[in-house]
Amino acid sequence: TMKRFALAIICSALATSALAAPKSCEELKAEIEAKIQANNVSSYTLEIVTNDEVHDQNMVVGSCAGGTKKIIYQKNDR
Repeated sequence: TMKRFALAIICSALATSALAAPKSCEELKAEIEAKIQANNVSSYTLEIVTNDEVHDQNMVVGSCAGGTKKIIYQKNDR
Protein backbone atom coordinates (compact mmCIF):
# COMPACT_ATOMS: atom_id res chain seq x y z
CA THR A 1 0.00 0.00 0.00
CA MET A 2 1.01 3.61 -0.41
CA LYS A 3 0.94 4.26 3.35
CA ARG A 4 3.42 1.47 4.02
CA PHE A 5 5.71 2.75 1.28
CA ALA A 6 5.63 6.28 2.71
CA LEU A 7 6.37 4.91 6.17
CA ALA A 8 9.37 2.98 4.82
CA ILE A 9 10.71 6.17 3.20
CA ILE A 10 10.31 8.14 6.45
CA CYS A 11 11.95 5.40 8.54
CA SER A 12 14.92 5.11 6.23
CA ALA A 13 15.32 8.91 6.21
CA LEU A 14 15.33 8.93 10.01
CA ALA A 15 17.83 6.08 10.14
CA THR A 16 20.13 7.93 7.74
CA SER A 17 20.12 11.08 9.84
CA ALA A 18 20.72 9.03 12.99
CA LEU A 19 23.83 7.49 11.43
CA ALA A 20 25.33 10.91 10.78
CA ALA A 21 27.55 11.79 13.72
CA PRO A 22 25.21 13.30 16.27
CA LYS A 23 26.15 16.83 17.21
CA SER A 24 26.98 17.56 20.80
CA CYS A 25 24.46 19.72 22.65
CA GLU A 26 27.03 22.50 22.97
CA GLU A 27 27.78 22.40 19.23
CA LEU A 28 24.11 22.56 18.30
CA LYS A 29 23.47 25.33 20.85
CA ALA A 30 26.32 27.37 19.33
CA GLU A 31 24.83 26.98 15.83
CA ILE A 32 21.38 28.04 17.00
CA GLU A 33 22.91 30.96 18.90
CA ALA A 34 24.66 32.16 15.75
CA LYS A 35 21.32 32.11 13.87
CA ILE A 36 19.57 34.05 16.64
CA GLN A 37 22.33 36.66 16.72
CA ALA A 38 22.22 36.93 12.93
CA ASN A 39 18.58 38.01 13.37
CA ASN A 40 19.74 40.82 15.69
CA VAL A 41 17.99 39.40 18.74
CA SER A 42 19.93 40.82 21.68
CA SER A 43 18.01 39.64 24.71
CA TYR A 44 17.25 35.93 24.86
CA THR A 45 17.85 32.77 26.84
CA LEU A 46 19.04 29.55 25.23
CA GLU A 47 19.47 26.53 27.45
CA ILE A 48 20.02 22.81 27.29
CA VAL A 49 17.50 20.89 29.39
CA THR A 50 16.36 17.29 29.85
CA ASN A 51 13.08 16.26 28.22
CA ASP A 52 11.41 16.32 31.67
CA GLU A 53 12.27 19.99 32.06
CA VAL A 54 10.45 21.07 28.89
CA HIS A 55 7.26 22.84 29.93
CA ASP A 56 6.35 24.39 26.57
CA GLN A 57 7.03 22.49 23.33
CA ASN A 58 6.89 25.79 21.40
CA MET A 59 10.13 26.84 23.09
CA VAL A 60 12.07 23.81 21.81
CA VAL A 61 14.47 24.78 19.01
CA GLY A 62 16.69 21.71 18.96
CA SER A 63 17.14 18.16 20.17
CA CYS A 64 20.45 16.57 21.14
CA ALA A 65 22.08 13.80 23.19
CA GLY A 66 20.21 11.16 21.19
CA GLY A 67 16.89 12.91 21.75
CA THR A 68 17.20 12.87 25.56
CA LYS A 69 17.86 16.60 25.80
CA LYS A 70 16.28 19.65 24.21
CA ILE A 71 17.51 23.15 23.55
CA ILE A 72 14.93 25.75 24.51
CA TYR A 73 14.77 29.36 23.41
CA GLN A 74 13.08 32.21 25.14
CA LYS A 75 13.06 35.80 24.00
CA ASN A 76 13.43 38.22 26.89
CA ASP A 77 11.20 41.18 26.09
CA ARG A 78 12.08 44.13 28.24
